[in-house]
Amino acid sequence: MDLRGGDLSRLRQLNSLTTIRALRETGPLTLSALAERAGLSRPSTKEVVDELASLGWVEEVSPSPGTMGRPARRYRFRADSGHLVGVDIGGHNVRAALSDLDGHVLAETRQPVEPDAPLDERLAAIERAVSGCLAASRKTPADLWAVAAGTTGVITPDGRIAFSAAVPAWTGLDLAGRLREMFPCEILVENDSRLAALAEFRRGAARDARDVVFLHVGRRMGAGLIIDGKVHRGFGAAAGEVAMLPESRWFHAPEHLNTSAVVPPGTSPEDAAGHTLTAARAGDLATLEELFRYVDDLAVGTAAMVLLLDPQLVVLGGGFSRSADVLLPPLRDRLEQRCIRPPEVRASTLGDECVVVGAIDHAVEHVDRRFFTPEAGPLPISR
Repeated sequence: MDLRGGDLSRLRQLNSLTTIRALRETGPLTLSALAERAGLSRPSTKEVVDELASLGWVEEVSPSPGTMGRPARRYRFRADSGHLVGVDIGGHNVRAALSDLDGHVLAETRQPVEPDAPLDERLAAIERAVSGCLAASRKTPADLWAVAAGTTGVITPDGRIAFSAAVPAWTGLDLAGRLREMFPCEILVENDSRLAALAEFRRGAARDARDVVFLHVGRRMGAGLIIDGKVHRGFGAAAGEVAMLPESRWFHAPEHLNTSAVVPPGTSPEDAAGHTLTAARAGDLATLEELFRYVDDLAVGTAAMVLLLDPQLVVLGGGFSRSADVLLPPLRDRLEQRCIRPPEVRASTLGDECVVVGAIDHAVEHVDRRFFTPEAGPLPISR
């Protein structure tokens, strides 16, 4: 920390950020407890808290009902100063969730959409899903600080979809630009598998790991990578696109589950694999053969990433993670056969919610960088 030249405003900023971080990590604190955690004197802490309260970032917490005597004043960070939205733009559904600035989800909605829906229809489903969250929480678009969207494909840093195999109409779309037409706030667009990996790292099965391969398995296959505690995008934002390598056998792997003999005629693609996985769980031999073919294909691309990155952990996520009980044992077996040091393999704890939760976490990280780092400049008045 360089404070030469009597830069007291810089010192006040750092003290403010330290105080906010302590309140966000711990929850409501008394002045004495806050001073201890922030490493400040009690008078300095009181001065910082008063300034943060005037800006709208901190407020006093009412005493708990039934408290005897005169309780010490407690203060909390006003995470409800602003709101964030995460969106999962899937092939069959658009999910949206609204949260406060700490990422606590307050409302969720889902809008069905057909895989071959026209571009404008899919965009309209996004707007309906977000509007549903706003209505459920009695908020307006003006209350939003950021909307983060996750979708399939290679996403450029400015939010364009360079390529999408799962939704061809998406290719070339300036998705960030179209979302800015809907919502008057910061817009973030990221690959859905990458957001799912972030969610598992921040909240789910990978919270104790720093090097993770996340397998996003469902009607299509994808992967997200966490390297040294950070989401890895790659030089051209195309890291983890193993499915694009034909030899990995990932692109067509779900067909083993979608087209087995136990799937009733006319079953929608969204539900087909569930019949196969249920029959395999019951021990149906023919269905087990299809499941093993699927796992054989899944293991090829997974082993390639494991051998390259040597991760601590592989997380099985996405829609098929609901059947982790039948998928994980053969996957572990195949990785043990192929990998020098087989990693631990776990099931997702977030399931279908992993992308929308990861989008919320992505928005939280963006807001933190924007307002709550020394490089961000003075704290603004909250809105």
